[in-house]
Amino acid sequence: MSKQLTGGCLCGAVRFTAVPSKMEMGVCHCSMCRRWSGGAFMEVNCDSVVVEDEAQLGTFDSSEWGMRQFCTKCGSTLFWKMRDGSHAGVAVGAFDDPGLFEFTSEIFIDEKPDNFAFSNQTKKLTGAQVMELFASQQGPQHG
Repeated sequence: MSKQLTGGCLCGAVRFTAVPSKMEMGVCHCSMCRRWSGGAFMEVNCDSVVVEDEAQLGTFDSSEWGMRQFCTKCGSTLFWKMRDGSHAGVAVGAFDDPGLFEFTSEIFIDEKPDNFAFSNQTKKLTGAQVMELFASQQGPQHG
């Protein structure tokens, strides 16, 4: 069972505690995540996320099913969540100790730009495979 971990944004206005589903991180290469994060979005799936003070937490509804949250003061990318509350992904870099997580997966690998690649051995899924998992309620879909 994972333990409760802490994290926050660059300026410290948004602090949170989160309980990772597993001590693993994944990467999303979809075009929306790349534009939002400035590169591949590195995230940790979490069973719960509690923000101490939501006054500086901004939300962008990026699709019918997903929303992205960030600090309105410094702009730090923080959370990708399903609108129905069924999934919360926390930006790995927002954790106080991002080195705790094993890099295990990459999704939307078919949208990854050719000018970068990770050397880690990871499970790789195309966008179609991710959508299929989402349709069967076995995994998250970014958007």
